[in-house]
Amino acid sequence: MQRARRRAVFAWAIAVAGLIGLLMGSARKSYAGAPRDGDRFVNLAGPRPMPGIGDMFPFLMRKAWTSLSHRSGAAKLVPYDPAALLHNPSVTWIGHATFLVRMDGVTFLTDPIFSERASPVFFAGPQRQVAPGVPLDALPRLDFVTISHDHYDHADYDSIKALAARGIPFIVPLGLGALVREAGGTVTELDWWQQATVGPVQVYCVPAQHFSGRSLADSNERLWAGWVVAGPTRRFYHAGDTGYWDGFRAIGERLGPIDLAALPIGAYDPPAIMRFVHMNPEEAIQAAIDLRASTAVAMHYGTFDLTDEPLDEPPRRFHAEATRRALEPVAAWTLNIGETRSW
Repeated sequence: MQRARRRAVFAWAIAVAGLIGLLMGSARKSYAGAPRDGDRFVNLAGPRPMPGIGDMFPFLMRKAWTSLSHRSGAAKLVPYDPAALLHNPSVTWIGHATFLVRMDGVTFLTDPIFSERASPVFFAGPQRQVAPGVPLDALPRLDFVTISHDHYDHADYDSIKALAARGIPFIVPLGLGALVREAGGTVTELDWWQQATVGPVQVYCVPAQHFSGRSLADSNERLWAGWVVAGPTRRFYHAGDTGYWDGFRAIGERLGPIDLAALPIGAYDPPAIMRFVHMNPEEAIQAAIDLRASTAVAMHYGTFDLTDEPLDEPPRRFHAEATRRALEPVAAWTLNIGETRSW
């Protein structure tokens, strides 16, 4: 009798353990993708803290003024080298978050913007301070294009339309496919931690800490993300737009080490508005360390005048922090717009 009772208790314990395991497995599966609040995406750290009117109104007035009067300190433009564009592996900074990348036999473009303004209208909004480092019509054949999120300085409709007309496929986060299809393109949409295969490389959609919206009515309806492109010999990471958070460590543990990490270093001032969604240069160096990156290449500065910091401050702080953290094995690159470098 006692033996039968022990067997019953043991069987019950196994059943409970199995149920707990099933529930935990389901939780892990749902956690693997981006979390949502109803039909809106949210960050793993929770909702974005919204700045007060006392911070926003003066900031918007300052940016309205600087959009009319160019400030000095924009990134330097150099003539691109057509022969260098064909070198594999290589990276070319076209400006802002737009890179032309060659690695492991594929060629791709990130966050394309070739337009004069990062805006839904041609006559207002942040104006380009420096011409694109490589004109659209001079780009080599591309295997795919990645877009990190829907903001106008990362997902420019005219640029998407021009690239789509060439038959180049796009890889984007969830919800952004409609914009690409509207522009005439073919597209693959991915959730966080999902992947697509293009020839010899895998393209992983990875988490970021940001927000989305192209109007007042569609806030956070489309996902934001970074990208890891992993091939037989190289791993490239593009952060898109993101604040600093502990997710970099998770990306490094899961998909690292990273050979080249393109990290945003600008648009951080004033911190009351920007800190949650944009890194400063010191945080970018820490992100590279978290990612286990061999080299960090700076982006998201010196092309559009988006925030309050001097245009030439981010690269100076980026290199100063890399020097201060010299014991950490990360090389810090700032390219000229139009410059190609092997990696």
